[in-house]
Amino acid sequence: METEVTVYGPLRSATGDKTVVLEWAGGIVADALAALVDAYPRAASHLYDGDAVRASVRVSLAGDRAGLEEPVPEGAALAVVPAVQGGSRH
Repeated sequence: METEVTVYGPLRSATGDKTVVLEWAGGIVADALAALVDAYPRAASHLYDGDAVRASVRVSLAGDRAGLEEPVPEGAALAVVPAVQGGSRH
C-alpha cells in the first residue's frame, strides 16, 4: 500500500523531503510509523523512546488527529509531528 506522509520539524532531515510516499503492508497508525522508521532509520530517535512511540508525537490522518491504533485506509494521507526536544530549566 502507498501512503503519502508529510513530516515536520527535524523529521525532514531524516526523510530528506517534507512529503514522502511510504510503501508498506498497511495496518494501523503505529504500523505506519514503524514502516516510516524502516524506510528512514534516522527518524527513530524523533519518534520512539526505546520501543514505544514518544507521547509528544502527533499524527494526523486525513487532517484529523489519529491515535496509534487507528486503521489507515488505502490512499489516506498522514502528517507526523515529532517529539519536541525540551531545554534545560534554570
